Amino acid sequence: MRFRRVGGGPPDAAGYAGLLALLGAFTPVVEAAPPDGALADVRGALRYFGRDAKGLASVIRVRALALHGVDCAIGAARNPMLARMALRQAAPGTTFVVPAGGTAAFLADRPAAALDGVGAATARTLCGYGLDSVGRIAAAPLGTLQRITGARTGRDLWERARGIDRTAVVPNAAARSVAAERTFPRDELDRERQRRALMSLTEELGARMRGEGQVCRSLAVSVRYADRTGYATLTRSRTLREPTAHSAELTALAYRIHDSFALQRARVRGIGLRAEGLGEAGRAAHQLTFDPVDERARRIEAVADRLRERFGPRAVMPGRLAA
Repeated sequence: MRFRRVGGGPPDAAGYAGLLALLGAFTPVVEAAPPDGALADVRGALRYFGRDAKGLASVIRVRALALHGVDCAIGAARNPMLARMALRQAAPGTTFVVPAGGTAAFLADRPAAALDGVGAATARTLCGYGLDSVGRIAAAPLGTLQRITGARTGRDLWERARGIDRTAVVPNAAARSVAAERTFPRDELDRERQRRALMSLTEELGARMRGEGQVCRSLAVSVRYADRTGYATLTRSRTLREPTAHSAELTALAYRIHDSFALQRARVRGIGLRAEGLGEAGRAAHQLTFDPVDERARRIEAVADRLRERFGPRAVMPGRLAA
């Protein structure tokens, strides 16, 4: 589900925590997707409350609006992948349900890029073979998909096109991640503007983690872009060489993830960044590089953090963001 304040924009940190607590009253299996989303496994709640998915979603939406002033768009389906796809069809204040027997019909006409893990480059490759819809991918032999995209990717596509998702909702993710996002005022094609937005996110999350004495083990970049059905979101993650909150290292990895999307012609509306696998900085091992440039950068970063704490977050920033 996705949360939006009635006046517009995502909820603040306190409001978001309250919304997660609200979901926790229905099910203990809640996975946070900051700053404005969540996944919930409500199979037990459906039986307990004696409601179907649409009825339970209606109760959640009413409570979120009454208690937090937040509209919920909710996608409901039998697994996380289908629920995320259903969410894209749901307007604020509505619920879109994929019924148990309606998976094939729901997926058939979706574009290839609507499947989890299918980026622009993979979608172009599939379309080049006439596999431009999920239905056509589902109808293709497994061996054909594996020859086109590789053994592992081919099997993943083959399963997902049939509505099979082996992932599960992971509870308590909020305690292990921190996230932020940037929304452009209009669809953005300029790669440098996208990268500047990404740098501002790594600077923000890096400063937050350092201020709280934390480091992260991996980064996930989400890109919301325009397609034929409206807007779709694609997310990719990678593990850092070592746990860190050093902004330069976060930026370098975020750029590599961004490059992997192959967004040369994509109309990007928003970019999100999530730092995952948070842990205490004092317990994390740091590889000693004996690189004076790296050590100097870390000392400068510590000074900049103290200045930002005293004079505000914009007191010190990279020249690329100040331009």
